[in-house]
Amino acid sequence: MSKCTIYLITSILLIFSFLSAEFDYVTIPPGADPAVSAEDGGNGFEKIAASLGYQTHLFTDEDIKFFGDEKAVKGGLLHDFASRFPATMRLFGKEANYLENYWIEILCYEPLLELHPLTYEPNIPRLASHWKISDDKKKFWFRINPDARWADGRRVTADDVVATWFLRMDETILDPSQQVSFGKFEEPVAESMYIVSVVAKDTEWKNFQIFASGMSILPAYYVDQVDGSEYLEKYQFSMMPNSGPYILKNKDIINQESYKLTRRDDFWAKDHIQNRYRFNFDAISWFVIKDNATLPFEKFKKGEFDYFEVSRSARWVEDCVPEKMDAIDKGWMKKHRIFSDKPSGTSGYGFNMRKFPFYDKNIRYAFGYLYDREEMNEKMYYNEYEMMHSWFSGTMYENFDNRKFLFNADSAIHYLKLAGFEKKNKDGILINKQGTPLSFNINIQKTHAYMVTPVQNKLRQYGVDMQIVNMDGTTQWKNQQERNFTIYQHAFTGGVHPSIEQWFRSDLADMNDNNNFFGFKNDRVDQLIKNYNTEFDLDKRIKIGKEIDYIVCEIHPVAFGIKRLYRRFLYWDKFGYPEYMIDRFVGNRESIFFLWWFDPEKEARLETAMNNDTSLPVGDVDIKFWPNWNKIND
Repeated sequence: MSKCTIYLITSILLIFSFLSAEFDYVTIPPGADPAVSAEDGGNGFEKIAASLGYQTHLFTDEDIKFFGDEKAVKGGLLHDFASRFPATMRLFGKEANYLENYWIEILCYEPLLELHPLTYEPNIPRLASHWKISDDKKKFWFRINPDARWADGRRVTADDVVATWFLRMDETILDPSQQVSFGKFEEPVAESMYIVSVVAKDTEWKNFQIFASGMSILPAYYVDQVDGSEYLEKYQFSMMPNSGPYILKNKDIINQESYKLTRRDDFWAKDHIQNRYRFNFDAISWFVIKDNATLPFEKFKKGEFDYFEVSRSARWVEDCVPEKMDAIDKGWMKKHRIFSDKPSGTSGYGFNMRKFPFYDKNIRYAFGYLYDREEMNEKMYYNEYEMMHSWFSGTMYENFDNRKFLFNADSAIHYLKLAGFEKKNKDGILINKQGTPLSFNINIQKTHAYMVTPVQNKLRQYGVDMQIVNMDGTTQWKNQQERNFTIYQHAFTGGVHPSIEQWFRSDLADMNDNNNFFGFKNDRVDQLIKNYNTEFDLDKRIKIGKEIDYIVCEIHPVAFGIKRLYRRFLYWDKFGYPEYMIDRFVGNRESIFFLWWFDPEKEARLETAMNNDTSLPVGDVDIKFWPNWNKIND
């Protein structure tokens, strides 16, 4: 059977699975089950909750303005694009940790509690209306809101939380990071239809957040019908009923081409104060464009996409200017650098320390000294960036004593010699005493070649041969999860209070499908991670994090790249948004999905201006609401 035939059959089977997994709707009266007592979370619970030790969040005027804008209008289809089609659309399990899966999760499913947009504390009700924490901070209780419903009409209950935990703990889902997070807890207990409790195995400061806001809940009615391996197969490209504001319908998934989320009119919490002015678009669609950096931008300029996040500095500085784009000049299209408190995350080049040549720290150091970020920032990126020297760059955990790997040819040659690479072969490539050339491959998407080629050329000048292999994003990510790589382009978001263990715990180094891509193992870091997890005092925890940062940077699993503390957006001037535009700690297009809306007056104004070739107000490029807010409030 030919490869083409196999691909055709696979595509047909995928499409058939998309069309065949809709669920049946059941009708259940609103409110709590009358058979459940107030003490067990039923009717009347709110009146006695405080006496039982439960708390909830009381919204203030200051609070509520950071959950959207009262001027928000519901409606419209937001057009977006993606550079790859997800390998799966599950929330977790093998190959599910794509950014695209994250969008689906946060828009379609719900945790028990949500992080507060100002404080980042897990204290905003979602599926749970109330919660309680024991004095020793090891046991947590949650009261499920009796109004909560799945998309099939069934009640959300404590059993759903228990079933979700069991599925995440099933090793056959091939997602070890789930067991890292949720293995911190004993088996949850459904104490009643609406009360679920869980006991942590150790006293760790982040446990409550992990369980309360880090676990999107699935319906037990469906979860209990599959084991882990069946879950991977059955829900590869279809959804269990969800409880959140959007739904991914099977008919809206076109394999390798597009997918769309539709806002649910029957979302059970749509009128809750924290949701009233959020989730405004009727639908959000993603059109997939692979291996083409120019086409999405051209489609955006034609109005086929509603906004565009500009990643390339050359495009931002040279192309997105009034002289070259009439739409910007006339104010039809807005151009903003939006600043926030979002951590910069990490970028650069990640090494597979299990393989030649990067199992040798000297080679990793040499690469770091030959990675001329400063020259690239000046010549390619118009000095839009700063240099990164920390895993926790831009956060309170950053250690400013870390070694600074800036371009230094002498240092690079020194470490190459320590690794045994002093002589060159006839092709000008360094070889060791065994005659092995210092040569390796990097798999990249074709659209990233402009970033990698200058690094390749600089390495070649010093006898290091990095061969570029073009690969689509889905395959590249799969290889990375399976450790089938030597070096990769590293670009990941950071956390305000990061989950360090997901990256650096030694027991993850030899497992697939987790974030320890590098094969990082260090006994001291393992102990420090335990100390970090159990330290409730923030000042002491910062000190621990800084020591981890120093050790990680000395081991050097990543040659750090560049950073910026803002996001660059273009959008057609038809949106409404809160004055802060993006959430304080989120800082990216997630805020567009949650907070923005199509403003009918602006849409009409834009259409009139374009038809009559007249101008609209342009406004400032830099949006610094959050830096200014910090000056006043910190």
